[in-house]
Amino acid sequence: SGASAVIEGVGDHGCEYMTGGRVAILGPTGRNFAAGMSGGIAYIWDPSGQFATQCNMEMVALEQMEEDADMTELKHMIKNHKKYTGSTVAADMLENWQETVLQFVKVMPTDFKRVLQAREQVSAG
Repeated sequence: SGASAVIEGVGDHGCEYMTGGRVAILGPTGRNFAAGMSGGIAYIWDPSGQFATQCNMEMVALEQMEEDADMTELKHMIKNHKKYTGSTVAADMLENWQETVLQFVKVMPTDFKRVLQAREQVSAG
């Protein structure tokens, strides 16, 4: 899968067996999130800091939103979501972006991260 998706909540088993693409979840998640997730990246809005208890950590790691590229990508996804759906959730997030972006967690498959790092080293020379 290489799709991009923005949703305002997901039930149990979200992003199960995800192999590529990007997902931004602007609301709650159910249990067993990311089970079998081997590729792609998910950005989860986690204002309460409870997402880790819902996530299957077998193949993924949770990262803070620290890299400019991640923040830029997420903001672009949320802007498009607002544009195409008229979402008030997205509008509120964008209005308070400096605070909101820090409430997101990046879900990164560990093997996928190693592949990306190896590609960076090869292209760096």
